[in-house]
Amino acid sequence: MTARMPALGRWLRAEWLFVLLLALFPVLIILVPSKPSDLAALIDWKTIGALAGLMVLSRALEASGLIDRAGRFVVVRLHGERILATAMVAFAALLSAIVTNDVALFVTIPLTLALARLIPLPVGRLVIFQALAVNAGSAVSPVGNPQNLFLWQLSGAGFGEFLMVMLPVSAAMFAILLALIPFAFARRRLNLAEPPGPLPLQRGLMITALGAYPAFLVLVNAGLAVPAAGIVIAFFAIMHRTVLRLVDWPLLLVFVLMFINLGLFGRLPVIAASLPVAMEMPGGVFVLGALVSQVMSNVPAAIFLAPFTEDWQALAWGVNIGGFGLAIGSLANLIALRLAREPGLWREFHLWSVPIFGLSLAAGTILMALAGGYTFHYTGQP
Repeated sequence: MTARMPALGRWLRAEWLFVLLLALFPVLIILVPSKPSDLAALIDWKTIGALAGLMVLSRALEASGLIDRAGRFVVVRLHGERILATAMVAFAALLSAIVTNDVALFVTIPLTLALARLIPLPVGRLVIFQALAVNAGSAVSPVGNPQNLFLWQLSGAGFGEFLMVMLPVSAAMFAILLALIPFAFARRRLNLAEPPGPLPLQRGLMITALGAYPAFLVLVNAGLAVPAAGIVIAFFAIMHRTVLRLVDWPLLLVFVLMFINLGLFGRLPVIAASLPVAMEMPGGVFVLGALVSQVMSNVPAAIFLAPFTEDWQALAWGVNIGGFGLAIGSLANLIALRLAREPGLWREFHLWSVPIFGLSLAAGTILMALAGGYTFHYTGQP
């Protein structure tokens, strides 16, 4: 019995969001009685399908060894702490736009920890800047993070249109991060050897994943996310079953519960009456999205606020900037801090992240004003 308790404690800490959502579900059902068909209607199945397919393909790219090799190729050719930090931040940001922010962290942070075993590095600060980098980099891409994936499917915008709308705010977030690197990292020289133990390159899996990734995005862009995900999962179940074992399948259940719980929460009379008023405050849904993300994280904030607005640009900008600030603003932050396991890292994270949140919010406000108030509205069904 005693051996089971620590295991249960570890599971509860790892799956705290799932446990919280599961505990809230019966409470919300009592407050907002709903039929099973009504609950199913609250779930955005296109987002679930797109997320499932991307999770499989991202893990396939990771398991192939391609991303690990690319990262090592870059870092072993750098010889200064500041330039290494800049390269790792840029690599994390670029990777997050392609294979989602959490996958990018699972690649870059272990690589950082391996480098730190070879030469003294400010590991905690590197991890912090990588966490912030994936928030900035993933903001540009429709598939870079879950909130963008959801809003992309909801908006009805094309892949390229969504990317161009998000480019200004993502570039501003990344520029602010780069501007702070000289204040965070020294110019000292490093004598860096190649990290040990690179992953073996599985060429067949790499070619399959690289070919399937754009094909899947084309199908998602055409509104076929669910059947496309079914095809991807079936293919890997037959040809590369080990990849499916690497996928965080419970995350899909977390998103299902998130859609249901936040949909029910938004139907509470007090919430339904107060949110439209809050959106009329200065900054509107843009500022509200950033602030609500500080309370419930940016993915739930996007799902929660989407039914109350048609301005998907302002909402997307707000919730992506909301990934900065408090650690809970983005699940990527929590993943990074957990992977690093550095004493005192939570405090240092906020010393950097909170000012960056303020600067990014100010930059986003200026960019919105320069756009002359022009906004993009949903063409899909909110």
